Amino acid sequence: MRASDGTTKADSADLASTTVPASMSPREYRFGIFRLIPERQALLDGDEPVRIGTRALDILTALVERPGEIISKRELMARAWPTTYVDESNLKVQVAALRRALDCGLATSRFVATSPGRGYRFVVPVEAVGSGRRPDPKASHNLPQTWTRPLGRTASMEAIADDLEERRFVTVTGPGGIGKTTVALAVAHALIGQFEHGIWFVDLTPLRDPRLTPRAVASALGLTVHSEDVAESLARFLKERRLLLVLDCCEHVIDAAAPIAQLVFENAPHVQILATSREPLSVRGEIVHRLEPLATPQNAEELTAHGALTFPAVQLFVERASAAQRDFVFSNADAPVVAEICRKLDGIALAIELAATRTSVFGVRQLLALLDDRFGLLTRGHRTDEPRHHTLTSALDWSYNLLPEREQIVLRRLASFVGAFPLESAVAVVISPGMTEAAVVESVANLVDKSLVSADVNAYATQYRLLDTTRAYARQKLLDNGELAEAGRRHAEHQCDLLESAEREWESGTTDAWLTRYSHRLDDARNALAWAFEPSGNVELGVALTAAMIPLWMEMSLIDECRNAIERALSRSAGDAPCDARRKIKLWIALGTTIMHTKGPLPRSAQAWSEALRIAEATGDGAHRLRALWGLCDFRTWVGDHTTALEIARTIRAQAIEQGDHVTERNVGRQIATALRHLCDLPAAHRELEVMIAGYVAPPHRSLVARFQHDPRAAAWGTLANVQWLQGYPDQAVAAGDRSLAQARTAQSALALCNALAHTAIPISLYTGDWAQAERLLNELDEQVAKHGMAIWRAVGRCLRGVLEINCGGLDGVSTMQEGLEHLRASGFRLRYPAYVGVLACGLAAEGWLEAALETVDHAITAADNSSERWCVPELLRMKGEILLRQGAHSHTSAEQHFLQALMLSRRYGTVAWETRAADNLSRIGKGARRSKPSARRTNAPVASSPGSTFPAVLA
Repeated sequence: MRASDGTTKADSADLASTTVPASMSPREYRFGIFRLIPERQALLDGDEPVRIGTRALDILTALVERPGEIISKRELMARAWPTTYVDESNLKVQVAALRRALDCGLATSRFVATSPGRGYRFVVPVEAVGSGRRPDPKASHNLPQTWTRPLGRTASMEAIADDLEERRFVTVTGPGGIGKTTVALAVAHALIGQFEHGIWFVDLTPLRDPRLTPRAVASALGLTVHSEDVAESLARFLKERRLLLVLDCCEHVIDAAAPIAQLVFENAPHVQILATSREPLSVRGEIVHRLEPLATPQNAEELTAHGALTFPAVQLFVERASAAQRDFVFSNADAPVVAEICRKLDGIALAIELAATRTSVFGVRQLLALLDDRFGLLTRGHRTDEPRHHTLTSALDWSYNLLPEREQIVLRRLASFVGAFPLESAVAVVISPGMTEAAVVESVANLVDKSLVSADVNAYATQYRLLDTTRAYARQKLLDNGELAEAGRRHAEHQCDLLESAEREWESGTTDAWLTRYSHRLDDARNALAWAFEPSGNVELGVALTAAMIPLWMEMSLIDECRNAIERALSRSAGDAPCDARRKIKLWIALGTTIMHTKGPLPRSAQAWSEALRIAEATGDGAHRLRALWGLCDFRTWVGDHTTALEIARTIRAQAIEQGDHVTERNVGRQIATALRHLCDLPAAHRELEVMIAGYVAPPHRSLVARFQHDPRAAAWGTLANVQWLQGYPDQAVAAGDRSLAQARTAQSALALCNALAHTAIPISLYTGDWAQAERLLNELDEQVAKHGMAIWRAVGRCLRGVLEINCGGLDGVSTMQEGLEHLRASGFRLRYPAYVGVLACGLAAEGWLEAALETVDHAITAADNSSERWCVPELLRMKGEILLRQGAHSHTSAEQHFLQALMLSRRYGTVAWETRAADNLSRIGKGARRSKPSARRTNAPVASSPGSTFPAVLA
């Protein structure tokens, strides 16, 4: 329905709206025939909206909150004009407007009484209606604080909230500066407390490379993903979660954002998605809500201040003008002028805000004259161009041309930043001959005052930021002035200097404090890196910046991004750019590490560490030589080549002693013990671990921690637990495993925790037959894998779950194990691989596939011999004997031979756990019971077998 003045009923209800959608049950006051809903800034006559200005509505709210009580004039004025001093006559005008709005033509319709000299009071009964389910302010979210009210957007917000609830996926579209982010944030804030797993805001504005979009979403959700397929990891993580995901500013990465949104929408049925973009994402399930310009008076003649304030565009102008000029008062004489300004700006929120901030300089009449002069030739533009783009560009042109030349230069150079930046960074990038530091500081302050730069002031630091549209405009000015390349160079040099300094701090600082200070630098560092490798960039600077960014990538677990950047830097430095030796060593070492943790122990990772070792030896860099050797040792461990791993570990110890590096000398004992354990020299492994744990010294520098990859103590206790189990000390093994897991959790490292779970805590639980504990720990491992997307640990987790299911007689055990083994083979990961294959053979036998089981267990024995995984060979032989028994009486002799072989080999290796199991098998077939009795000095080593199964599992 359209009112007589041309506005719609919805427009009338939108007065200064910061509403909560109706489904959220806001509080409500009822009096007479009226209903007041403060959260919606709405006064209703029954169900029909009553047109009333925002300040009159604020006064009414203050009165009905305390009915019958005299509210002083000073308090009411503070409520209606919180940041502005006004004369008492303004209050009288608003009260009069309020009384007119409440006049329903009845003799008894007097609502507001005057108390002469004191104030006003509400004189009719008020019923306060309950608020239903109120938002929980403590709910989990990362929404930024919003300072802009979504004026005139009540209907849009309610429609968006309703569509989200019913259809789950809404994209808010519209031209730049229309207020898409403001509306999305207002809806999200209103929904706080409605989602079990929170509301998560993803700012895509800083991204230049669309390939980083999945990583940006993961980072906002608090995920550190170690998988190449980040989108798939996101979908798995979100599958069972109930949350709202807000994707802001999708247009420049739309080809990457759209598939992610669709993947999440289709695979996470309880996730709602709210996106903002200048164009629809155009994917299945999307509901598009286009924001129109703010309602603006079309006929300004005879317009009063009260009438003008019923339009959101005027409300926004007055609100921003009041913030810029403390004594600004909106009068009846100003109403037609301001209405015309808003009309000429087409109701575009950003343009109106920019104009309103200059009222303190020009006043509204001169402001209108300037707009007329400036926009007279630009409102048409090219016929093929979008008119609103002209309007926004013209507003920015106008604002920019009002700046002094120095401030124009500063604004242009600040466009180099894509994220928030501190004042010292602004000075570093902007300062030049003829411009002092003081001049830069003053210019930044002036730009903040003029709303061209935003300032986020908190108790710890002040950060500055350019709005996206302002930054794009200023960047174009850089290009027009031939300054883009120089600005890019200065920005990249600053990022490099900053991160090289950060790396030095990283050596001795704490992770949390370091990340707090530097994690928000990532977007600008990425931007600088992209510039450096452009044709007009500087490759040498790009290589240096890549090396400096390695600690930041590693601490933020952006492993695949780090690997891709390093590969680019190394390929370019091999051609047209020089690179110093130390920087190249860092790149090669980091490349080896990142390949291992994203793709597995592929030959390329060994080649990377070998190249780092070659350069370190050629340059006499002893510290980096040890780091390269450590990487090669880890590689050999992961591929199951424990003989070579032991040789390398002993070389590391010898060189550490020669260099006086006592930390490495002691901590490499864990690597030596790991190799000895798998080679089945258990006494030597036990001694190494006891010495290492007893004399452990924490690395004094973070670079050494990085060398060890995770907490050496947690890993040492885990290896000791495995050794103790094999030696026949289950109680001690359980205690050591618990300690390993506790230390890994304390370290707050995903790699340390996965290592402790997969290689110690879960296997020990399975060894002891504690199926419930194994299930709980497997679920914890699955949660870590889903959160961090670590492909290797997912494969190991599937193998361990297969072990549990086969032991418990589960129907899916064989397929689960086959899936896990397939992924291990593809990645080259062979650590404990033969043991998993042996369990698969047991599962096949239990299903009656005896020929396949025998073939599989023979493959496991061969794999153990080839990979030096000797520790599990006795158990594999015993398993083969079990499978042979299944073939019938004619195979008993062969089975007994395998049991005897397992028994003798167990005694030679000192693996009492396997010896006990082999002895039990011999006892069951009634032969060799006396000769197979295990050593009495051992504590009981129970055989972990499932109910009704004769196949106790071998585990990693």
